[in-house]
Amino acid sequence: MSSRLAQKLYAALACGEIKSRSDFWRNYFDVEKIASMPQAASADLEKRGINLVCCFDEDFPHINEQIKPSERPFLLAYEGDIKMLNDIGHNVAVVGSLIPDERISARERNVVEALVKEKFNIVSGMARGCDTVAHRACLDAGGKTIAILPTTFESIYPPENAALLDEIVKSGGLVVTEYATEPKSYKEKIARFIERDRLQAMFSRAVALIASHVKGEGDSGSRHAMHKAAEYDVSRYVMYNASTDELAPIFALNRAQMRAGAKVLTPTAINHMCEDPID
Repeated sequence: MSSRLAQKLYAALACGEIKSRSDFWRNYFDVEKIASMPQAASADLEKRGINLVCCFDEDFPHINEQIKPSERPFLLAYEGDIKMLNDIGHNVAVVGSLIPDERISARERNVVEALVKEKFNIVSGMARGCDTVAHRACLDAGGKTIAILPTTFESIYPPENAALLDEIVKSGGLVVTEYATEPKSYKEKIARFIERDRLQAMFSRAVALIASHVKGEGDSGSRHAMHKAAEYDVSRYVMYNASTDELAPIFALNRAQMRAGAKVLTPTAINHMCEDPID
């Protein structure tokens, strides 16, 4: 069920009264002001099992207060267990290339299986490539996974992952997006893919990079997720084997992250990941 205040925020977004996250936190972070707004008819959302939760609701996830308003979500649409976002101590984001080869995918599956064995939930963005491998490997290992979408539930991308979305929810996981309304332009649509990456870092105790090129050489959204992890003081890890990956362009971002302080994903590192501090 969506709360009354969440429905009102949905209506304000849909009609353009609230223009951005910064606009909300600057001008609308007032329960009485929101309560006086018209309410949206959200029966169509709830009929499809989509719920809304807002920052005034008790079950809205905790957001580190040091995160600037322009990056703090205030309304989320979701299917599944929203409480998973508050279980940051057990959430690890797994990110990577849209085009991993089978060797990389096999290594990623081993990483995810090891994380699930340590009772971690897997967070990813349900994109093609490493994201899809992460969600699928987690489910196959009997774990729970969180998919953070860059779209509304009406515009799942890539469309072939719609069935995966249903499986994630049925397995006790969570599919969530901060986008309850469609983008007003192509520019806004593309920006949402980048904005989604910050949420993976925001709701995780660590971000694990599988493989990615660097900027300008076919990089993926992984670069943005790792950048935000560093900004939010979230632990960063990379999958890397010097004997096989040293010259591979698809591991260039991994090498850059290692130079910037990221740890290498090893069985020992995964075993001790639960000891990483949480801000």
